[in-house]
Amino acid sequence: MREVDVIGVRVEMPSNQPIVLLREVSGERYLPIWIGAVEATAIAFAQQGVVPPRPLTHDLMKSIVEETGNELTEVRITDMKDGVFYAVLVFGSGVEVSARPSDSIALALRTGSRIVCAEDVLDVAGLAVPEEQEDEVEKFREFLDHVTPEDFESH
Repeated sequence: MREVDVIGVRVEMPSNQPIVLLREVSGERYLPIWIGAVEATAIAFAQQGVVPPRPLTHDLMKSIVEETGNELTEVRITDMKDGVFYAVLVFGSGVEVSARPSDSIALALRTGSRIVCAEDVLDVAGLAVPEEQEDEVEKFREFLDHVTPEDFESH
């Protein structure tokens, strides 16, 4: 398993499909995962520190985990089959729960939990970004600095 950081979310054109972009902490590979608009908004809210007046689903999940005395220790992106990614929530008690990566990432950002990805998933779906393409990555980061959750709402 390799630790990954959440770079951010964006809308892929022309499909108008949101993606979350992860990056290897100690490596050069990036992992794009196509996600739903609701999950993209949840991830963007967590990254921007937006606190809604009433808890959204992932805020509720965080509260349930905390109020029941559990701790989410790690999110693992474990597999990819037919273009579909799979994840597992790992709790301090040792319990593991299957989940979608998008929900897992949104919850991990709210709890400060570590996110890791299976090496074989990175081998198959990861994209190595050579040094000369780092400018493109910087442009993407700049985009992420200015994107708002409202950008993911359908019109």
